[in-house]
Formats: sequence, structure tokens, C-alpha cells
Amino acid sequence: MADLTFVPTWVFLDSLIFIIAMITTYDIIKKEEYPQYVLLEMVCFSLLYAAIFENFATIMGWYEYGRSLIMVGNVTLGVPIVEYLVVYTTLGMLRHMEIPEWCKPLIVGFFGRIFDFSLDPVAVRLRFTTVDGTIGRWTWFIDPSDANIYNVPVYNFSGWVLLCGYAAVFLILGRRWFKRSNYNHKVGVLYPMLSMLAALAVLMSPLSNFLLWLEPIFFKGSIGEWIMLSVFLAAPVVLLLVFWRGRMKHRFLLKENYPTALVFILLPVVNVVFAVVYGFFEILWLELLFAFLSCFLVLLVDYISRSEKQVEASQIGS
Repeated sequence: MADLTFVPTWVFLDSLIFIIAMITTYDIIKKEEYPQYVLLEMVCFSLLYAAIFENFATIMGWYEYGRSLIMVGNVTLGVPIVEYLVVYTTLGMLRHMEIPEWCKPLIVGFFGRIFDFSLDPVAVRLRFTTVDGTIGRWTWFIDPSDANIYNVPVYNFSGWVLLCGYAAVFLILGRRWFKRSNYNHKVGVLYPMLSMLAALAVLMSPLSNFLLWLEPIFFKGSIGEWIMLSVFLAAPVVLLLVFWRGRMKHRFLLKENYPTALVFILLPVVNVVFAVVYGFFEILWLELLFAFLSCFLVLLVDYISRSEKQVEASQIGS
């Protein structure tokens, strides 16, 4: 199989992700106190966590990717990179919000799921004739009777909660270890690698099957997938309403945190545009809904930050 099948649409989407990654890299170098270790997080997440799991899934025959630009085994590098961008930017936003640390992984997963709902229904429809046959940017191998939403298994959307949430758990623990070590260089090098290997071990453990479809009570393709889809939708909303309630530690403005805007505003809007251009009108309502939710949530945090900024200014003035 060739290393690259030049499908302009796939190349454009991968290139856009790489550009956003470069912009995020610049932002990390500019803003993070220890940028070298955060960049190592990106590398370890992409290569030791997401890419290994994604390749495992293709070997198991769950799905396949069309070959475009830089490949890591059977997976285009843009996939693990965009998954890290979702985790990194969400954790960055949560760092400014007054919310308990233990709530953050589930909320990171919640944002990952919203992002995925705008991404995957379009991705599976971007099918083109190549030297390898007619394949999609991303193709699931499922039976029509399996629980699915527009040809994407229901458990896939909960899977994003787990993939992003597990990574958030171990990155938070790793960063805490780094801080308690008084920012020791060796710990800074070790925690990104160890945290992502730990996340991979949990992701591939029986715990994931329980959280995806309540195994052994239910099985893959059963109502258990719908139950967990609902739980992972409701639980983060409850956490935000009960434990956040719009309180901010520090202001979070999108004009100062543009990677967040690129990930949660630009990319969902691009997916909507592709749905319209290619005539995927059966999923257009879904694309519009989750693009709206993605934009609304980050703009809400921005709006609250602006309101608190005005309050602080008025207090200083008085």
C-alpha cells in the first residue's frame, strides 16, 4: 500500500491540523513556564498513547484510515495530534475555571465527545476512489444491526470520553508530580512518557468495556451503549452546573488563547462546510448542533471572563 494517496480533501484537513499544531506549539513556547515538557506531552500522547491504540484498532479490524500525508503505521498522524489538541486546550481552559480537579477528566472527555460528534459523521463520508480502492478518510467495519449513529458505532462517541478523559487523569497526576518535585528535570522528562503509557494500559483494560457498554451486564451493540452515551452526556453537565457555576480563577479570553478557538470553533465550522459542499445533508443537523455547542461553550467561558474583567475594573476604579 502506498505511503500517500493524494486526495486533496484529506490533505487539506491534515494540513489544517498540522498548522493548528504548529500554532499551538508556538503558544506553548510563549506561555508555558516549562514548554519543553508540555511539548513532550504532545509527542508522548501522539506516539505512545493515541497512535498505538489507533493502530491496534486497525489491526483488530474495527476500522481503517485513508492514507494521507504523514502516516504512523496505519494511522494518519493528524488523528493523534488533533486528539491531543482537544485534551491540551480543554485542560488549559479548565485551569482558568474554578472547578475541582477531580471533575476535570470527565469534562475534558465531554469536550472531546462534542468535538467528535462534529468530526466523525463527516469523516466516514469523505470517501474517494484511490489506488487502494474506494475508501474513506475513516471507515468503520460494522454490521447495519449494530448500535450506530449515521454509520458510526455509538460506543465510539463514548470512546472519545475515555480516550481524552484517561489522558487528562494521568497528565494531571504527572504535572502534579512534576510540581511536587520542584520541577526536577528528570521528572519533567519521565512524567509525559509514564502518564501516557499508564493511560494506554487503562484504555485497553476491561474497565473500558464496562464504561463503553456496561460489560458484563450488557454487550457491544446493545442498549448498554446508549445508556453510557447518555451518562457521559449528563454527568459532565451536572458537574459544570454544580461545581463550576460560572466562577473563574483567572480570565480566559479566546483572543489570548487562540488554539482553543481554532480547535473548538474553526474545526467544527470546517466540518459543517464540508457537509454542505459534499451534500451530506442527512447529517447536517448533527453537524450544526455540535458545532453550535462547541462554539457556545468556549464563547460562554470567554463571555464570563469578560464580565468578570469588567467587574474587576469597576472595583479598582471605585
